[in-house]
Amino acid sequence: MEQFLLPSSLPRNPKSPKDRIRWTRFIAEVEGRLSPQFRHQTSQLLLHSYSETGAFAHNSNDGESSCRTTLEQLYSYTDPLPHPPFGLSSLSRSFFETVTEASGGVSALEFDTKGVYVASVTKSGCLSVHDFETLYCTIHGPSFSSAKCTGKPLVHISTAMPLNAIRWNPSNQDEVACASRKRDKILIFDISYVCDKPTEVLDKGKSRITCVCLDGFSDIIFPSEDKSRLLASSLNGGIYMWDRRVSTAHCQELFTKSAQCQFNSLELDRENRVVFGAGRNGIIYAWDLRGGRSSFAFQNPSEVPVLTSLKVSSMLEKIKALKEQSNIVPREIHSIKFDPSCSYQLAFHLDDGWSGVINVNDLGVTHVHCPPPNWLDGMDMSTCTDIRRPAWLPTYSGYTVGSSSKGIYLMDFYPDKTSPSHIYFNDEIESKSGEKKKPMQNKLINTSEDVISCAVHPFHGTIVAGTKESSLIMVSQKAIISNEKVNGELTNS
Repeated sequence: MEQFLLPSSLPRNPKSPKDRIRWTRFIAEVEGRLSPQFRHQTSQLLLHSYSETGAFAHNSNDGESSCRTTLEQLYSYTDPLPHPPFGLSSLSRSFFETVTEASGGVSALEFDTKGVYVASVTKSGCLSVHDFETLYCTIHGPSFSSAKCTGKPLVHISTAMPLNAIRWNPSNQDEVACASRKRDKILIFDISYVCDKPTEVLDKGKSRITCVCLDGFSDIIFPSEDKSRLLASSLNGGIYMWDRRVSTAHCQELFTKSAQCQFNSLELDRENRVVFGAGRNGIIYAWDLRGGRSSFAFQNPSEVPVLTSLKVSSMLEKIKALKEQSNIVPREIHSIKFDPSCSYQLAFHLDDGWSGVINVNDLGVTHVHCPPPNWLDGMDMSTCTDIRRPAWLPTYSGYTVGSSSKGIYLMDFYPDKTSPSHIYFNDEIESKSGEKKKPMQNKLINTSEDVISCAVHPFHGTIVAGTKESSLIMVSQKAIISNEKVNGELTNS
């Protein structure tokens, strides 16, 4: 038996089993679970696999004569005409008078909760509802698919006012609410009926806010726990709330003491108890709707005081490395939105293209993405007046927003220092197994048109973007199986 014993002179393994390098690729199969770090690393493969896969021009079911967006594209001359062309209808003539006042484009779009439909609105006043499966199969389906070359929406409604916001009612997926920055009304449409008129119009009642500025609405949101209440942010510095069971006029309003506050975006926390409003003055305000109680209700009809206010420029100045490289000044906030995979991350997007994340637990900025300024590309900052609407990916804290040039940014805002946008990012961090991690990177995806708004499918993360040319662009993973192979398999079967 002595011949099978190891001599004592041989060196022993200096590393214990716990200190040895582990095979990270197979550790999930051995342990039977996926660690957050492993999922974060693999999410980079997903982010870098996105590309533009197709585009759909704005299309109408009723013809070009009744579509305001199509008329805008026809009459979008470089030099505005002094008089409308002879022979236009009353609708075309009234639209021609306002075509030079506002630029066109898809101002907002959103998926329903199941990802079946995607609704969009244009600055020209068109509401469109598309079947997402039809759009997806048009690009990724077989070449003989019946959905091929059919970009027409299921619902197309042309209104008499520009539209800038749209939301699905989570309690009734047949209802969509639309708002305009130039009108003080909320239009609610029922897409199950073939009717161009809204089923309900919510008005702004008597308000305590006296402001001579614009009186339109910039954003809408439905509380998920309530079937009849709706909130909308106004450009006069207030946030209005309606109870549709009681009246079409608002029942309560939230306001600030700042006379220069005009809200661009509105958001609710996951529990539907705290309202966040982002103003054009660069400040995010928050109100607590509980009124001292744990239930969600409007308990104080007279006044709801501001819970807190966050000045984004002051929060960015606390980042030493950023302050040393940039001149930080207050900027207009275009959008705020909560991360669906991390409830305490509130993302913001500024008019200069900067994006970031605020941790609402400690009220500090944790992530910042600063793209190159517009003047490097020869763009005039005074002409970049479009309000951009970003969106979160459903998992892995991915964030997408349209760039100043033709493209969209895909950013990794994972709540960890391994995120490339984290203020304490370190690309030399080693894993617990001793293996060096690959540095994370954000991605710029080139697109054929300028992107204004983005929406993400709630399940598999396909991005649908709205452009300045009022068309829809699909950004997703490329199909692995070609159409020829699919056709051959179907023929053989």
